[in-house]
Amino acid sequence: MNSKLFTLSLIEITLSIIISILIILFTYKILKWLFFRDHDLRGNNLAFTIFTSGIILSIGIILSEILPSITNIIRLSTMQTESVDTINIIKYSGIYLLIGFLISVIINASVFIVFSILTPGVHEFKEIQNNNVSVAILVVAILISITIISKDSIALLISSLIPYPDVTNFL
Repeated sequence: MNSKLFTLSLIEITLSIIISILIILFTYKILKWLFFRDHDLRGNNLAFTIFTSGIILSIGIILSEILPSITNIIRLSTMQTESVDTINIIKYSGIYLLIGFLISVIINASVFIVFSILTPGVHEFKEIQNNNVSVAILVVAILISITIISKDSIALLISSLIPYPDVTNFL
């Protein structure tokens, strides 16, 4: 058994779980604070639950593209030197998560722009607050579609920022 690889995999699993939980909790709190202060998952508002689930799924998809880059930074840090460069790991992880957060905001904003274009005169937040399930489903479908379409580009952007070691060209 490769003990270094085993330890690295345990670190990656733990990091993935902790980051995912923190991001989802943070997202839910922001969403509730900004838009739905009077609603929660215990109430009768199915539209709010659908909308919240869609946003959390979208963020999960984006995180699934970012976390491999964070684990690559950890791998590179452990393979290149004897000591782990914790400051660089934290710096790059923070940059990747910030980029993911900004992309999530851009995707959510684009969803509301697309929804407004598709349905003029319908205010999606008020409709969701009024438990309009059809509006919530349409908003979530647009959100998930845009997220799935853009996830590979997000992964490419993040992986382009990984500081791989220089390799000489032998040709």
